[in-house]
Amino acid sequence: MVDDCRSTVMARLTLSAVADVTREQGAWQQPEVHRALLISGLSVLTSATWLLRRDLNGELLPPQQS
Repeated sequence: MVDDCRSTVMARLTLSAVADVTREQGAWQQPEVHRALLISGLSVLTSATWLLRRDLNGELLPPQQS
């Protein structure tokens, strides 16, 4: 569950950053923007791959502590 939330947050942050950048024409020329999008995208991809692998292997989430 924690990884699902983390992946969702990273996806939302990435989409938010893309939306902000597309408003400014010159922002795409900055290497920092490219780097940030790549890192965020790779983080989301890594989390999604881990979740898919876990689901395909039939692994269950550990019990949540209250």
